[in-house]
Amino acid sequence: MHTAPGNYVNVDSSLSSFAFGKPMRKAIAVGTALLALLAACSRGDSAHTAVSDSTRATQPPAAAPTPDFATPSKPPDAAPVPDFAKVSKLINDAIAAQRLPGAVVVIGHGGNVVFHQAYGLRKLAGEPGLDGLPAPAEPMAEDTIFDMASLTKSLATATAVMQLYEQGQVQFDDPVQKYLPDFNTANDPRRAKVTVRLLLTHTSGEPGDVELKDPWGLHEADKAEGIHRALTTPLQSGPGEVFRYSDINFILLGALIEKATGEAEDVYVAEHVFQPLGMEDTHYLPPAKACGPHTTRGAAIAWAPAPAGVPVACPAGAWSADLLSRIAPTARDEESRADPSQNPDLDYLLRGTVQDTTARRMGGVAGHAGVFSTAHDVGIFAQALLDRLAGRPSGFPLRQATVELMTSPQQPGHTAQQLQAANDAAREAIAKTPNTTDPLLAPNYPAITGQNLRGFGWDIDTPLSKPRGMVFPIGSFGHTGFTGTSIWIDPGSDTYIVLLTNSIHTRGSPPISELRGDVATAAAQALHL
Repeated sequence: MHTAPGNYVNVDSSLSSFAFGKPMRKAIAVGTALLALLAACSRGDSAHTAVSDSTRATQPPAAAPTPDFATPSKPPDAAPVPDFAKVSKLINDAIAAQRLPGAVVVIGHGGNVVFHQAYGLRKLAGEPGLDGLPAPAEPMAEDTIFDMASLTKSLATATAVMQLYEQGQVQFDDPVQKYLPDFNTANDPRRAKVTVRLLLTHTSGEPGDVELKDPWGLHEADKAEGIHRALTTPLQSGPGEVFRYSDINFILLGALIEKATGEAEDVYVAEHVFQPLGMEDTHYLPPAKACGPHTTRGAAIAWAPAPAGVPVACPAGAWSADLLSRIAPTARDEESRADPSQNPDLDYLLRGTVQDTTARRMGGVAGHAGVFSTAHDVGIFAQALLDRLAGRPSGFPLRQATVELMTSPQQPGHTAQQLQAANDAAREAIAKTPNTTDPLLAPNYPAITGQNLRGFGWDIDTPLSKPRGMVFPIGSFGHTGFTGTSIWIDPGSDTYIVLLTNSIHTRGSPPISELRGDVATAAAQALHL
């Protein structure tokens, strides 16, 4: 565990009006300390500047001018290091209840990593090891690499689309068919109304996923077929009418990125998003680009022993199969059980192969899923984003105004008043009808029934917003992944919460939506927000 001591006071007053936390209590605390210091000076005491404990220990005490004066006052203590014991208890209790095998948590606040902890196991005892045979448990480590699942949408695809917007290559209210003509070959007037904005905010009318009943892409990856199905799947509702979370939206955005840039999405985001941020452990891991000893089973990759004394130098654009030992396994491959001959990977444990079925069938690179990363790297992304939003020096690969646009409500019909209305409704509900089932969560997500707030690739206030918890305001934003991953970012308090698990590795485990929100609330309380 790594902690950084210090007093993390939010200085961004422009956003404090939305906070559910205690901005007034912070002001009172700071004011009280200042009044105490002024009072000490008025008595003739020597004023001291607060310093770190180690520095203070080496400084000689200030001498009193004459015996007539009072003993010099003790310098004010530094703010206590936040106590995240409640966060740890929540995670450990969930592990004990077999809701997940393990987790890694990173909490950032005030520009520092204030908490970084691994819990539990990366792989359960008896589950297959790298060689495919039952093996002992593997402990979770802070540098474990996780299948990000749908965090791919936020970390990779949405960021890349916003770069294309900055370059003038994409406009949000242009029809999708302008960039992907095969989206509407029949000139359907309803499909013509689907815009880039609607894809980014999950209001396009698309259903949740492409057709997966037949075994396409299992025996051999077929990206073209996946994109074709996304381009031709019939709409389930009218464009702009309802919020419906859909992987198709981001499969299409991935295809748009590839057409606009002339590069595969994994290549583009590596060069233009991950590498500029120093996210060294963040990659798509397509089996076709694996380097070093490995084998493939249909669309999946598997470990193979390395010949003794034969080092492998991977070419540019490849990824080393040595990473497999650091990757948290997810679930067993259960596709095409009705016809096992179509899936050579049936019943094998997925480790280094993306769990999402559509992304796996597409070869491991898609706009909606496929990225693997560590909690450390996701924290780098979150901190750089916060720094860019605050106008501080940052390597985040978008301009400040673009990030503000991306992380504010952008769904059809959005207004400037929606955030305040949602926060008012949430405060009233918490005060009058608190959540008695889970006191660490708000009673309603979204705060206003039917008002679903989405940014461009980010969740703000929808039924999927439980990872916000109860303290962070509506206007903070985040995302989740099916495998057990999540991130939540609050610019108002300069805080982010990264919770990465492979919860689906525990067979039959329930969703961890509530746990994510509980952790966010506990972290915010520990930070006195």
